[in-house]
Amino acid sequence: MSEQAVPALLGIVGLVVAFVIFGVISKLKVSDPKVDSIGKQIHIGAMAFMRREYTILLGFLVVLAILIGFSDLGLHTMIAFILGAFCSAFAGFVGMFTATKANTRTTTAAHEQGAAAALKTAFYGGSVMGLTVASMGLLGLGLLYYFFGANPESAHTIHGFGMGGSVVALFSRVGGGIFTKSADVGADLVGKVEA
Repeated sequence: MSEQAVPALLGIVGLVVAFVIFGVISKLKVSDPKVDSIGKQIHIGAMAFMRREYTILLGFLVVLAILIGFSDLGLHTMIAFILGAFCSAFAGFVGMFTATKANTRTTTAAHEQGAAAALKTAFYGGSVMGLTVASMGLLGLGLLYYFFGANPESAHTIHGFGMGGSVVALFSRVGGGIFTKSADVGADLVGKVEA
């Protein structure tokens, strides 16, 4: 196995670990039907928000990708841009999906088992997003280095990956924010349980 394939393989390993942790979260039960019902509605709303945001963002990304492809940056930079945008969007989607699932379980753990169990559940939920972001970065950059080489001539091509990822992250923050949205979900549930 070549050294250039190692980052991509580590990215795949990270995604597998994130999937396993998500499985652990999914197996936790939400015993209160009201919390479960509220959580499902918030999940549906959050996913609708993400679909709408990504649909609008897709048009902008297509225009940018075409401009990059026809500029002096070239086709390879356009490919890197598209890959970076995909990796960032995928990580954001996984983060939102997991956060809305983990928050009901965190609420249940806090209510039934206390702060330690709630912290553990919340940590698992956050670690899925963290692992997915790092893994998609490793996977995307690893693939680019594998196909385009790790040399100074291909450096500007690799920069397209960062540009694509940054565009999606910027829109996600402006459009309500993945992280802010996740925090709002948690605050919503805690407030409703206390009420």
